[in-house]
Amino acid sequence: MKNKLIVIVGPTASGKTGLSIKLAKKFNGEVVSADSRQVYRGMDIGTGKVTKKEMQGIPHYLLGVVSPKNRFTVSQYQKLALRAIRNIQKKNKIPFLVGGTGFYIQSVVDGIIIPEVKPDWKLRKKLEKKSAEELFLTLKKLNPKRAKNIDRYNKRRLVRAIEIVLKTEKPIPALKKSPLPYPVLIIGVKKDFPELKKLIRKRLFGRLRQGMVAEVQKLRKSGVSWKRLEEFGLEYRYIALHLQKKLSYQEMVEKLQKEIEHYAKRQMTWFKRDKKIKWVKSCKEAEPIVKRFLNSK
Repeated sequence: MKNKLIVIVGPTASGKTGLSIKLAKKFNGEVVSADSRQVYRGMDIGTGKVTKKEMQGIPHYLLGVVSPKNRFTVSQYQKLALRAIRNIQKKNKIPFLVGGTGFYIQSVVDGIIIPEVKPDWKLRKKLEKKSAEELFLTLKKLNPKRAKNIDRYNKRRLVRAIEIVLKTEKPIPALKKSPLPYPVLIIGVKKDFPELKKLIRKRLFGRLRQGMVAEVQKLRKSGVSWKRLEEFGLEYRYIALHLQKKLSYQEMVEKLQKEIEHYAKRQMTWFKRDKKIKWVKSCKEAEPIVKRFLNSK
């Protein structure tokens, strides 16, 4: 069978996981996660990691592969994802690359080379004195494209992005190698924003009931610092602030809802730039598209 890859993207809470499992079951597939937080162990509820039961027997790759105490880069992800895709293809199965981290997906599909830039500790020390807002505005001036898809509150990522731009004197990504040498189908899960807001709210309260706060407490007890927890994106950041008594429970919930909505909008902005994405609202709409793609030469 000729090698092919199917990618499923979309904003947070849009239903990418459910769609990917249905399609993988129907078309002899296996799933490779493209989520920058689901790669970490012990971060299950807050990241919405698919459970064994939800997998319905479909193998999943790149879930919980690294300790949250360690750094995990895009280039590390790229290597692991490409290896997982090759292994699936060797079994004559269809790899489904699924997630909402646009930069991870782009690193695989477009073959972006992330420049190996050594840390400049003097520059980092200087940048770390600035607020996240100041760093974000600096990056926006230096590289507007990268600023569109970065967590604007994550100081570590902002510092690193600015460091790469200044040291290479080139925008990120600095280089591109040739894209994947086989056909790629990209399917996007489309949701109207009012519907997405409801889905975000439902999922947020579901995760809180499942014990998301206790999960963060456990990570803290295992030795993950408050600073590191706040780097792990919205749920972990605001729960960490709540546990440090910097936010009340109600403030935490309200801020989370609002910020996750903003994050979903940023994801949509990122994905809408890619004209190759075929947008669908349901599995019923996706199935004929996948079938045509797999039957094509």
